[in-house]
Amino acid sequence: MNTLPWLLELIIALFILIGALVALLGSIGLARLPDFYMRLHGPTKASTLGVGCTLIGSLLYFSFLTEGISVQEAIITLFLFVTAPASAHMMAKAALHRRVRCVDKTLNVPWKDQ
Repeated sequence: MNTLPWLLELIIALFILIGALVALLGSIGLARLPDFYMRLHGPTKASTLGVGCTLIGSLLYFSFLTEGISVQEAIITLFLFVTAPASAHMMAKAALHRRVRCVDKTLNVPWKDQ
């Protein structure tokens, strides 16, 4: 059975801990932010960074144990980094098209001048 060097264990633990903390912050942002656009922004950034850090920690762990790159984690990470921002952009564009209300203090609302 392979044992991990202490420095690699520390790096993996930091990636997983940072990922969990960022995901927690995104969840808090989803619950606390006042309008759709802000609620969309918080979890999108948090899911990309939080789940990305967790998957990188998993990638390091399983890549070291199997003496090769763990392809599953690499593909999942790549898929997440490509699709999360694209889907958030599509939802924001749809909300702008439907003129979803935003907070009164928001500057530069596109449909306000029309």
